[in-house]
Amino acid sequence: MNKIKIIVPALNLNWEAELSETPNAKELYNKLPLSGTVNRWGEEIYFSVALDFPLEEGAKDEVALGDVGYWPPGKAICIFFGPTPISTKNKIIPASPVNIIGKVRNGVELFHNVKAGTKIILEKVD
Repeated sequence: MNKIKIIVPALNLNWEAELSETPNAKELYNKLPLSGTVNRWGEEIYFSVALDFPLEEGAKDEVALGDVGYWPPGKAICIFFGPTPISTKNKIIPASPVNIIGKVRNGVELFHNVKAGTKIILEKVD
């Protein structure tokens, strides 16, 4: 299983995420490093990347805390750390289905500190 590091240099924060065994996750790993500018939507961070993946079979319209997804309409990586504006009680709902590409298992609550406009970097973990 491949792992990536998610880095927010301005806050000196980083997380490790385990990637899924999906085609999108494997392709993402091969394209690293990638960087972007954070957008926020409720307790979701997303940022556009130079990748264009279709919606995979098994894409999710409900995600779990710490899920890392790829959102095809926005060509964006999404990190879910709490409810979005359309979430319901105990359910984290993305704007539209996402391909789950990985999971952040520790320190998810620290994403609350990351503001829109902040630079974010994805790198391979050696």
